Amino acid sequence: MLRRLYKWVLSLSARPTAQIWLAVIAFVESSIFLVPADVLLLPMVLTQPKKAYRYAAIATVASVLGGIAGWAIGYFAYETVAKPILSFYGKLAEFEHLKASINDRWILLLMITSGIAHLPPIKVVTILSGAVHMALPVFILCAAVTRGARFFLFAYLVRRYGETVALFIEQRLNQIVLIVAALAAVAILLSGRFVTV
Repeated sequence: MLRRLYKWVLSLSARPTAQIWLAVIAFVESSIFLVPADVLLLPMVLTQPKKAYRYAAIATVASVLGGIAGWAIGYFAYETVAKPILSFYGKLAEFEHLKASINDRWILLLMITSGIAHLPPIKVVTILSGAVHMALPVFILCAAVTRGARFFLFAYLVRRYGETVALFIEQRLNQIVLIVAALAAVAILLSGRFVTV
């Protein structure tokens, strides 16, 4: 089923409405959807490299808005909406453990690793951020920086290096991005600075 869903999202890049679909996928990915917006972004940039940064901006804005929706689900509708969504994806037990043990520093670190490298999945972290009442302005800032960094980096690399790097991104770059995110996380931990939530 996941493979069919992946192929369907990929097929959207060839449609005249691809930009609209990019916004839709980026939005729902941040709150309830399984397939990342990168699946649509990469082929769109390959076919229209001059529009790479426009596509990255669309994905970033839509992803942040979707993240706000996920935050709102966690903040206002944890019992009625968030639990069924998390249960559907098999993430409820993990989520409950995180919710019980999380503090302001760790939620910020999760925003970084999730926003840049999808670990843990972004939808889990947006809902968690709302459930633990992370300050909305801080959440929006973190989401904009991390999601924007991911999408604009991908857009730049694919625009500059073409299909070779697109294939590399699909296969390996997530590991590199995760290392970068982990280094950023360590830097935050060592700095001793954290956000009050």
